[in-house]
Amino acid sequence: MATMNISLPAQMKKWVEDQTKDGRYANSSDVIRDLIRREQIKAEKIAHMQALIDEGRASGISTRTMEDIRTEALARIAQRRKAG
Repeated sequence: MATMNISLPAQMKKWVEDQTKDGRYANSSDVIRDLIRREQIKAEKIAHMQALIDEGRASGISTRTMEDIRTEALARIAQRRKAG
């Protein structure tokens, strides 16, 4: 595993160290690794949502009304209930 040294303000250092006191993390490195993992997952989710938004915008403007969309959604729900 690679080593990286970082500088933190005293308040952040204390917060990281406090996270290890309840036993959830073995050490400060575990806290930082978990924070990075969470940020990576968050960034992936944001990128996925942005891709969906881009796909939707690229598909153009629908000619269906809200009532058409609602009717179709309710029909899908009814079909799932019959199948399940």
